[in-house]
Amino acid sequence: MELVQVRLVVRDFGECFRFYRDVLGLTPQTDDEAGPYGKFTLPGGTAAVALQQRAHLARDAPWLRGRATGGGDAALLVLKVDDLDAITAELRSRGAPLEAGPEDRWERLRVAYLRDPEGNLIELQQWTAPRQA
Repeated sequence: MELVQVRLVVRDFGECFRFYRDVLGLTPQTDDEAGPYGKFTLPGGTAAVALQQRAHLARDAPWLRGRATGGGDAALLVLKVDDLDAITAELRSRGAPLEAGPEDRWERLRVAYLRDPEGNLIELQQWTAPRQA
């Protein structure tokens, strides 16, 4: 597994975006404070901090709707894996219940979600080849 990002789930995307860009001085990959998603490269370029608007997360993860729109999850750990189906099968065999997935999401991404014993949300993601038209 490889750490992809720590994603913060925020209510006021613009305010948080400006904080990470203007106050902390992080470099946004796309300079768009309108959101609903943005990613900042950390110095050295090996890790990232991402922001995602709560309402956007709730739309893309309907099983999370109650938590994402209220005071629930404020962050999620995002880990990249080579074979999502194999990893999730292995995790299930070890007793890890999945919240959702594996499922295709967006153009080139498959994801699955689970929680650690303290309830922290973890996203496992596998980047796939572009779909043929």
